[in-house]
Amino acid sequence: MSQGKQYSADQIQVLEGLEPVRKRPGMYIGGTGVEGLHHLVWEIIDNGIDEALAGFATEVRVEMLEDGGIRIFDDGRGIPTDIHPKTGKSTVETVLTVLHAGGKFGGGGYKVSGGLHGVGVSVVNALSTKLIVRIYREGKVYLQEYERGVPVADLKVVDKCSADMHGTEITFYADDSIFIESTTFSYDTILDRLRHAAYLTKGVRTTLISHVTGKKYSFYFEGGIKSYVANLNLGKEPVDEDIFYVDKTVEDAQIEVALQYTESFSETIKQFANNVFNPDGGSHLTGFRAALTRVINDYARKQGLLKEKEENLSGEDTREGLTAVILVKLPNPQFEGQTKNKLGNPEVRGYVEQVMTEYLSYYLEEHPGVARKIVGKALLAARARKAARAARENIIRKGVLDGASMPGKLADCSSKDPASSEIYLVEGDSAGGSAKTGRDSKTQAILPLRGKVLNVERARLDKMLANNEILNLIKALGVGIGDSFSLSGLRYHRIIIMTDADVDGSHISTLLLTFFFRYMKEVVDEGHVYLAKPPLFELVKQGRKNSVFIYDEAELENVLDATIEKRKKEGLKVNTEDERYKQAGFIEQKRYKGLGEMDAEQLFETTMNPEKRVLVQVKVEDGEKADAIFNKLMGTEVELRKNFITANAKFVKDLDI
Repeated sequence: MSQGKQYSADQIQVLEGLEPVRKRPGMYIGGTGVEGLHHLVWEIIDNGIDEALAGFATEVRVEMLEDGGIRIFDDGRGIPTDIHPKTGKSTVETVLTVLHAGGKFGGGGYKVSGGLHGVGVSVVNALSTKLIVRIYREGKVYLQEYERGVPVADLKVVDKCSADMHGTEITFYADDSIFIESTTFSYDTILDRLRHAAYLTKGVRTTLISHVTGKKYSFYFEGGIKSYVANLNLGKEPVDEDIFYVDKTVEDAQIEVALQYTESFSETIKQFANNVFNPDGGSHLTGFRAALTRVINDYARKQGLLKEKEENLSGEDTREGLTAVILVKLPNPQFEGQTKNKLGNPEVRGYVEQVMTEYLSYYLEEHPGVARKIVGKALLAARARKAARAARENIIRKGVLDGASMPGKLADCSSKDPASSEIYLVEGDSAGGSAKTGRDSKTQAILPLRGKVLNVERARLDKMLANNEILNLIKALGVGIGDSFSLSGLRYHRIIIMTDADVDGSHISTLLLTFFFRYMKEVVDEGHVYLAKPPLFELVKQGRKNSVFIYDEAELENVLDATIEKRKKEGLKVNTEDERYKQAGFIEQKRYKGLGEMDAEQLFETTMNPEKRVLVQVKVEDGEKADAIFNKLMGTEVELRKNFITANAKFVKDLDI
């Protein structure tokens, strides 16, 4: 296949200039923090993936250089090097210096593309102190250098290469006057991006090399999104080992779907358009859900698994335990908003629904064993849903969830303003008593929790609603649960988990975080969940007043070092044979294992006083990783947990059992 004839200057269209980028970088890359910094890498990786989607590239390689630069190579056609008819400059320079210049607007360069704005490489160029581009085409190696988006010299031929060598290599150095926070790239962050790119573009190899650490990793998935589903289900018990997969073209759109059911109670659906993740769904997800619900109900009716008088399975029932990846590729995707969070093309719903209805129906007919397991799981989910609805209606009828009927153990705050109110979820009645006594009753509510709360990773909603501790928590927060959940009812904008600094305390924290992640994720996403950090140590001074409270071992060592050094400078005697806390002039070093060891005044001053306390905000940076870790730690697979503990035991310095 001739490289040059397929992709030439007349396919590159110029829309506007580059000047605004350095003035307002946030408009183009979302911000100048760490995420914006990595967005530079994504723009160039996406260009290589677009070449692969078009059928011209098989490899995208990223190298992290020792001098802080990033080098990215793809073996696609290589940016055209001929003179562009509109700018009078080389097409390489046009693409690198003119905003909205690219092969993704007129349809001549790419039929399908994820990076549709065409701003990618020019924005990277504008926000780099230096950028070097090498093009391999037609037996020649072309080179051009830029400084902050301005070419140092014209594009020139610097070497020869084999006739079948082709591709684009870009090396850039992020501008530290733009990215003030940091210009250091994360190996793990780039690795995750390349893993996903390989899953979504079957047959392409993605590679990351760090010349700083010597680490190298490659991904290649012949199965594409089928492999992705298998990966998402690692550690989960599949209903059947087989993974449903379909790849069909309707009109000018390619529809790819892979799915597999597991014995878990949560659903995981990932939807993409032209390899761009759409977290808010869109028309492809709507079409998928409609087809899935209809096909499973039709099969259940046809096989007599759903009786004539029984109501249809709901969409929620048919998706319990489902893991699915939906990937659509189309020439003109319409995303809602610049962030591409939601796909808007109305025709795509019909395309996905058509493909899913036809091929999932075939699949169920041809795999009756799998089909009966899927329907059986959905029927169990339906019964549990009805039981949960009955339990919820019974609870509501009794007024248990009414705002006027708060849990008996809740010591509420007097403020009715959620923004200034916070609730402490406290381990045990003893610590709860101290917290109630020491708190600021105007803004701080206390809810003591007895023992270990229910592990919701292994329980459906009907079982949860029968658990007093979970029910008290739902009542206190005021947001409801399941299909009655509403964030607008949240009574406290800070939900603070406060447990002992030992193994049991960590377990209780994890159980509560599992509940929030699985059933109240919006509360976490909006930044309302925190972990309190009580002190681990108290250094007691003479007279037992003005104690120093220490929150971790590193801080303890630093405080002791600094205090011992100060005593030496003041000429005070330091006996090096003494324990270190004595060398530092303290009469006692206490290690706290439980909140109940502190009195009310100490608990407030160290852990609850807004002016002195340490809170850790809970955030979900990577939903896939979070899902996997909760499944690993809280799921049914004991071997996974055992392996996790074995692998991570070396990082635990001080274990209290």
